[in-house]
Amino acid sequence: MLNWIQLNSLVSLFANIGVVILMFLGGLESNLQLLMKYLRPAIIVATSGVIFPVVLMGAAAWWWGFSPLEALFIGVIFSATSVSISVAVLKEYHALTSREGATILGAAVADDIIGVVLLSLMISLLASQGIQTAGHHPALAIVLLEQVAFFGGTYILVKWLAPYLMHLSERLVMASSVTIMSMVICLGMAWIADLVGLSGAIGAFFAGIAVAHTPYRAVLADHVEPLGNAIFIPVFFVSVGLNMTLDHFAENLGLILILTLLACLSKLVGCGLGARLSGFTGTSSTVIGTGMIARGEMGLITAQIGHQAGLLQGSDYSAMILVIILATVLAPLLLKQTLKRLPQKPLQSIN
Repeated sequence: MLNWIQLNSLVSLFANIGVVILMFLGGLESNLQLLMKYLRPAIIVATSGVIFPVVLMGAAAWWWGFSPLEALFIGVIFSATSVSISVAVLKEYHALTSREGATILGAAVADDIIGVVLLSLMISLLASQGIQTAGHHPALAIVLLEQVAFFGGTYILVKWLAPYLMHLSERLVMASSVTIMSMVICLGMAWIADLVGLSGAIGAFFAGIAVAHTPYRAVLADHVEPLGNAIFIPVFFVSVGLNMTLDHFAENLGLILILTLLACLSKLVGCGLGARLSGFTGTSSTVIGTGMIARGEMGLITAQIGHQAGLLQGSDYSAMILVIILATVLAPLLLKQTLKRLPQKPLQSIN
């Protein structure tokens, strides 16, 4: 607001690198083994927790006057969950290793993957209509063919290529060779994703998943996270603020309140219903539902992509960012209240 910092090309470059590193860390921290252990409840919770926000928030945005494409994109923005704050609350109440806590973590992994796939489909849809979000915008059939090849290559990377490259890097006589190789894989996947019309963030996410399947996961988290947090990731969050505008805030106040309410209710009801269908009690289902309310980096990144594509401009973009922030602030408060409603005995523990 004081124009002390301008969004110039250098800030944009650092912000884009920050997005790539942030998504790489997200993939690196994705515990697919935990997802596989609680696959059925996690998939059900994640799926219903994605469908409800996309439908309810998309419908609300369309009713408010957004175009169908803009409304659908707004639904996708709020489809993904950020459980980092919920994890802190679950730790405080010693519930992280419970069946509920494990289901929240597993569902968050599935939720992220579904969110990335939805974002990929949205980018393909935008590209088919000539709206450029990444490298190019050819016909939809060509885009889909390229992206099928990309995801096929991702499987090869996860299964064989990443373990081989990481093992090879350990033999190189140079400092931090493992970290450097992980960054080569990360940036390479981001570049290829951008080349086929996806966001580089999507490629970085799957690069993180691939590297997480190697024995170097913990070492890389210790090395890459400080690098990102020292420079690039903070610049990304600064760039989000620089793109915001408080013009017409009063006019959008109703939209912000409605979307914030729906952001909370859609996850609470959607994930809670999925948990109930998976055999959890009503109280446990409420814990899982509230544990999935928070939005975070994935929502901010998706909103940023929409802003760059011209779908969300000015006050509309600012409104989405404020809703993400409000939902993330409310989530731990609601989760603490639901955890207090549980019996004093420990939650259902993991066998």
